[in-house]
Formats: sequence, C-alpha cells, structure tokens
Amino acid sequence: MEQQKRHPILSFLFKLSIFAFIFLLGFGLAKRYFGEEGIGGKNIGVIEIKGIIKTAQFNLEQLVKFRKNSQIKAVLLRIDSPGGAVVPSQELYMEILKLRQQKPVVASLGNVAASGGYYIASAASKIVAAPGTLTGSIGVKIEFANIEQLLKKLGIQPTVIKSVPYKDIGSPIREMTKEERIMLEKLVKNIHSQFVKDIAKGRNLPVERVESIANGSIFTGQEAKKLGLVDQLGNFEDAIRLAVKLGKIKEEPRLFYPKKKTPWMKLLTESLFETLSEYIQQTKIIY
Repeated sequence: MEQQKRHPILSFLFKLSIFAFIFLLGFGLAKRYFGEEGIGGKNIGVIEIKGIIKTAQFNLEQLVKFRKNSQIKAVLLRIDSPGGAVVPSQELYMEILKLRQQKPVVASLGNVAASGGYYIASAASKIVAAPGTLTGSIGVKIEFANIEQLLKKLGIQPTVIKSVPYKDIGSPIREMTKEERIMLEKLVKNIHSQFVKDIAKGRNLPVERVESIANGSIFTGQEAKKLGLVDQLGNFEDAIRLAVKLGKIKEEPRLFYPKKKTPWMKLLTESLFETLSEYIQQTKIIY
C-alpha cells in the first residue's frame, strides 16, 4: 500500500499498458470474427442517401465493397433526398449500374426521392415507393443572383479584370449578357439530356417516353408507378422482402448498415486520454 502511494505514476503506466494490450487484442479478434469490413455474416447491405446530395465518396466506397463481398447477396438503397449536385448523383448512378450486374439492387424511396435522388434510384434493379412518396422532378437548373443594384445603392463600385470574355460568366455584380444566357442554357440542356438518357437506360424505357415526362414535374409514388418510374408500391419492409427474393436469400435477412469509421489509432488515443483523465482525477500524486 505504501509502495503504491510512493509510485502512483508507475501504477498508472502499468494499468495503461494492460488496457492498451486488451484493446488491441479485442480489436484484432473482432476484425477477424466480423470480417475486414465488419459485415459478420449479414447478407443485405444498406446504403442510406439522405438530404441534399453533396458528395458521393463514402457511398461509392461502400457500393464497391458490397460488390466485392460474397456475403452480401443483395443491396438496398434507402433514398430520402430532394436531389443535389450533378456529379455525385452521376457517380452513384454509374456505380450502382456496375453493382446490379453482379447482385440485385433494390431502391426504397422515402418521403422524397426527386431529381438527383431519383437519378440514383433509376440505376437500381427495382424501385419500391410508398403511394405518397414525392419523386420525379426530372430536370436541371442553374441559379444566379444579381446584386448590381444593391451595390449601387450602397455606393460600392466593383472592378473585375479578366483575360477572356466569359471568365466571370454568372457574376452577381453585373447583368448577364444575351450570349452568356444562351451559353448557359445550352449547358443546362446538355446535362438534362444526360439525365434523361441515363434514366431511360436504368429503367429500360424509350428515351422519348422519358423525355415526355422530364419537364420537372413532381409525381406521387402512385403516379410514378403508372408512368413506369417505379416498379412496386410498398414500404421499406416490402423492399427488404423484394431484395430477399431477388437475391435468392434462403436464411433470415440480416441488414448491414455501414458507418463512417474512425481510424483505430484515433480511437485508441481518445480512449487512452479518457482513461488518463479519469485516473488523474482519482489519484493524488505525492511528491
């Protein structure tokens, strides 16, 4: 007892080393047991796409892992998004098309799966939506604000020096020229055409048929089914049952939800600092 009071730091270091050893051992065993990706025998992978689509990196990585992992027999896309950036939507669309060549992908539409949200869903093998789901909105837009008059009222006179005529196209501090508007309209129509063709390809529909409804209109799930944009009306559980059927899963369906992983070294460091803090609060160091 007296020895521990004289050497509290040595006691702490000893306990710390034991904790670190147990942590690393447990981490290694868990990794071996649950598999490198932590799937651990689960047979349906779930990708959640929620809110404004800004980036695709994490979901892209998971789609690739699901494609390569033999334990995953089918993939569920749970989409609740009004859309977002063009490129992330296209990136996910392309990766889902690759995935569905090897295993079924079922898209389950939530409250809203419109614009980029539907773009992504259209790459799935099958789409399930609730009757009241809001979907569609097949179209592209680009927005600019003009604050030229406001700056004048504030007495601010901006100056722009550019090397080529269209370098500041879309500038908020001046009126857009006729030539610039034509250029931007051409850009938007080009992306819209890509949108339409990709949906036609994903849904196996004639391009002309998609073009006839690709005017930005929003549809309910019930209307979308009649238009061929949705395969089945139902909820998330119905989507699971469909994934089980398409994936020919005989056992009970077990869902795997990937989470963004914190590097194990960071986890270890945070745990050690937390332990250190608690130990210092309980230990009175005697000089």
